[in-house]
Amino acid sequence: MAHCGRLLDHVHLRVSDLAASRRFYRAALAAIGRLDAFGEAAGCFFADEFYVDQADGRVSHVHLAFQARSEAEVQRFHAMTLAAGGRDQGGPGPRRYHPGYYAAFVLDPDGNNIEAVYHGPTARSADSVEVTRLPPPA
Repeated sequence: MAHCGRLLDHVHLRVSDLAASRRFYRAALAAIGRLDAFGEAAGCFFADEFYVDQADGRVSHVHLAFQARSEAEVQRFHAMTLAAGGRDQGGPGPRRYHPGYYAAFVLDPDGNNIEAVYHGPTARSADSVEVTRLPPPA
């Protein structure tokens, strides 16, 4: 049994062109069926634990992988992010990382290596984790 979603609290990218990044990541999230998680505020946008804002100096450089629910979502991710200004870094297909690993890689407008990956059929104990703030200790 494997547990996912327990290690990272959030991922924060600092980008050089907020509008270009917004286009790219809206396409990426739409491709994997997670545009419902997208939100915006002054000077930033976000989706669940993913937060992006305008850099006031150096931009971030990371590798980030989004979970896809099918090979078709990986293919859609690749096509939609390329159409939204991404650069190909490895088209959709099986990878040697482990059996069933199917992924595509695209560079975002700042050169971050963004991946969509499908690990094959799986069953999850929950689609998401609900967090409720507790009152401070007395």
